[in-house]
Amino acid sequence: MIEVEVVYAAPAQQICAAVSVPPGTTLRVAIQASGVLPRGADLEAMGVGVFGRLRGLDESVSAGDRVELYRPLLADPKQARRQRVRAKKRQAAVESSR
Repeated sequence: MIEVEVVYAAPAQQICAAVSVPPGTTLRVAIQASGVLPRGADLEAMGVGVFGRLRGLDESVSAGDRVELYRPLLADPKQARRQRVRAKKRQAAVESSR
């Protein structure tokens, strides 16, 4: 048996579980064995990685791996930044016109 860690960062909390799985176990099986996957979550729609690098669900885990589940983004980070910059410019224009 090998030890792997499965982690998921929910909006309100971080969930981490250590599991022992046989060598050759896939990421999918390790995640399911950990019990970390939130109820009703679609594993196929989530990103999965090991130590920050995206991996496929059918790839094997290795001893000591940290399997990470990534939630879908609510907004595109680049677009969100553009909107913040526009809002800041509008606010600065309003303040300078006073």
